[in-house]
Amino acid sequence: MNRFSFILIALISVYCSTEKNKQAMDQPNDSTAAEARHVLNVYTLANKNGVKMTVTNFGCKIISLWVPDRNGTLGDVVLGYDSAQQYVAGNPSFGAIIGRYGNRIGKAKFVLDGKEYLLSANNHGNSLHGGPNGFHNAYWQTEQNPATPNRLEFRYLSKDGEEGYPGNLNAKIVYTLTDDNELVIDYLATTDKTTVINLTHHSYFNLAGPANGDILNHSMMIDADRFTVVDEGLIPTGELRKVEGTPFDFRKPHRIGERIDAHDQQIEFGKGYDHNWVLNKKDKSLTLAAKVTEPTTGRVMEVLTTEPGVQFYTGNFLNGNDRGKGGKAYDFRTGFCLEAQHFPDSPNRPDFPSVILKPGEKYEQKTVYRFSTTK
Repeated sequence: MNRFSFILIALISVYCSTEKNKQAMDQPNDSTAAEARHVLNVYTLANKNGVKMTVTNFGCKIISLWVPDRNGTLGDVVLGYDSAQQYVAGNPSFGAIIGRYGNRIGKAKFVLDGKEYLLSANNHGNSLHGGPNGFHNAYWQTEQNPATPNRLEFRYLSKDGEEGYPGNLNAKIVYTLTDDNELVIDYLATTDKTTVINLTHHSYFNLAGPANGDILNHSMMIDADRFTVVDEGLIPTGELRKVEGTPFDFRKPHRIGERIDAHDQQIEFGKGYDHNWVLNKKDKSLTLAAKVTEPTTGRVMEVLTTEPGVQFYTGNFLNGNDRGKGGKAYDFRTGFCLEAQHFPDSPNRPDFPSVILKPGEKYEQKTVYRFSTTK
C-alpha cells in the first residue's frame, strides 16, 4: 500500500467515525439509557428561602417537599417513604410522573388512524396511568447542573409498543424550584409515529404533614363550572355536567369533607372525589386551576396549569396498609391529588380536547404548584 492510499483510508475512517458520532448525538442514547436502568439515585433541589425537595430518578418521584407554615417552620407536605428504595415496591403513584397516558382509558383500547391499539389492562378491564409499567415505574436519565441546584431534568425513551402505545416517544420532564416557592413542572415530548399522550404529576399532598390526620378540613377551590361524569368504572360517559347545585361545586372555597359523603351517585362511584374538573379556560395559557388552604398551619397551595382539566382525588383507596414516613400508616383520605391533565378516555372521545401527537409536532405543557401562607 502506497503512502497516498494509506492517507486516503485514514481520512475515510476519520470521516465515518465522525458521522457515526454525529448520528449518535442526534438519536436517543440507548446504551446510556440501558446503563441507567435499575440504578437508583436521589437528588436535592433547594431555593434561597430554605424550601427544598428530594427526588429519585425512579418515576421522577418526589420523596419530600419541605415548605414553610405561617410561623416559618418548614414541614414536609407530600406522602411517600423515608428512602428511595421503598418506592420501588411501594405505592406506584406516590410523587410520580404519570404516562404515557394519565388517568383511565376505557376497556384498555382505542382506535387511531383506523387501527385498534390494545393496552395493558390494570384497572377492572381498563388501562390506568399508562399501565403497570408506565412512566411511574421507569428509571429516567437525569441531569442536574451544579450551577443550577434548583433545577432537575429527566429524559426517557418510551419505545414503540411499550404498554401497547404506538411510536417511539422521547419525553423530557424538568422540575424547577423557584425563589417564589413554586414547584414548576415542564413537560415536553416528540414522537416518530402518531400516538396519544397525557402526562401528569401524582403527588399526594397533606398540607398539615404526611400521616398527620386526614385532609377533610383543607379548604378547596377549583375554577371549573363543569366536570366529566363517569360510570361505575370511573370512565367518562361523555357528559360534561354543571357543578352548580352538586357536591362538585368548588367555585367558591369549601372544606373537602363538607360534602364528600353526600348521597350522590357520582360521589358513590368514586367513593368520594375522584373526578376530572373541566377548567374555565379557552386557551393553553398558564392559569389558576385550584387553591387549597390548610387552616392549622396556614399553608396554601395554588395549582396553575396550561392543561384543560384537573383530576381531584381524595385518597379514597388509601386503607392503612401502606406504611410511609416514620412507619406511619396512610389511612383513608389522608392525602389528596390535583393532577393537571387532559380528560380521561379522550382517545375514545373525539369530542374531548385532542390528545393526539404526530411526528414533527411537540407536546408541551406546564404545571405550577405555588406555596404560600395565610394568617
